[in-house]
Amino acid sequence: MPKTITPAGLFTDATLRKTQEITADSYGSVWIGPSGEESSGEAVARHLEGAVALLDKDGWSRVTTYFRDRDEGQASDANPADDESLTVKQMIRAVLRFLHDGIDTELDPRRTLNAALHQVGEDGAHGDPDTARVASGVLDRLIQAHTGSASARATAWSERQHRTHADITALLRAGARFARTYGPAPQAT
Repeated sequence: MPKTITPAGLFTDATLRKTQEITADSYGSVWIGPSGEESSGEAVARHLEGAVALLDKDGWSRVTTYFRDRDEGQASDANPADDESLTVKQMIRAVLRFLHDGIDTELDPRRTLNAALHQVGEDGAHGDPDTARVASGVLDRLIQAHTGSASARATAWSERQHRTHADITALLRAGARFARTYGPAPQAT
């Protein structure tokens, strides 16, 4: 009988140690964001925990759905930017609908993993754009350690059909544990 792994057991201490090996072998520092400044492990952990809280409050969505033309009743899961059959009018409608839906989240406040990391970076309470980028890099390396694939990415992993909210929050919590354990100490000010 195959052994099932619960979400909490997805990311063991051995996985965190392997993540540290991958991180140490990475080109450039995983802990330096686009600003050129280093983010502490604690700051990245707070960002990841903020994403857990956001997903627990608003819900998680496996993928973002884009609509071609609701008026015509045609729905598509493809990104409008990649659909060469769209007219300019349809593209503009898709962009405006996306912006509207992003602003008016009362209809469906759920977020993807990537959207949750971005939102926490924008809200300023638990993170910033630097910690969002660093957190994303940490999660990528965690998934690389988990899957054994050097090309694995957390966002793609989170979008697999069988993924659950519990899997995503387990990933975020493991990322926070990793950041606190292996991340840089806060800089003295």
